[in-house]
Amino acid sequence: MSELNKLTIAQARDRMRAGELTSVEITEACIGMVDGADALNAFSTKTFDIARGQAKAADARIAKGDAPDMCGIPLGIKDLFCTKGVPSQAASKILSGFKPEYESTITQGLWDQGAVMLGKLNMDEFA
Repeated sequence: MSELNKLTIAQARDRMRAGELTSVEITEACIGMVDGADALNAFSTKTFDIARGQAKAADARIAKGDAPDMCGIPLGIKDLFCTKGVPSQAASKILSGFKPEYESTITQGLWDQGAVMLGKLNMDEFA
């Protein structure tokens, strides 16, 4: 496990703001961790390309001094929440392949803050 994966959200945020590390670095460490734990099936959908783009955008925001608390923080989104253009199936076969054309309120708030989406997290159906 990378040392970056052991940071709390507050520690990662503070180190990014101090210029000690970047969101891209943290995101790549998290991607490595997710790939290394693939056997757990924790992620129903991986969005690593989206994550890399969001991490670069977050680093640009931080460099400009625009750094909300979640800016640059990689995370997984429970598959229950709709994410525009990304499979959002609530672990249900009846929603298989559903890609919403809209963003849930909770995820929109995270993206407005500059958070980084690693993917959708597995769950029990509709839980």
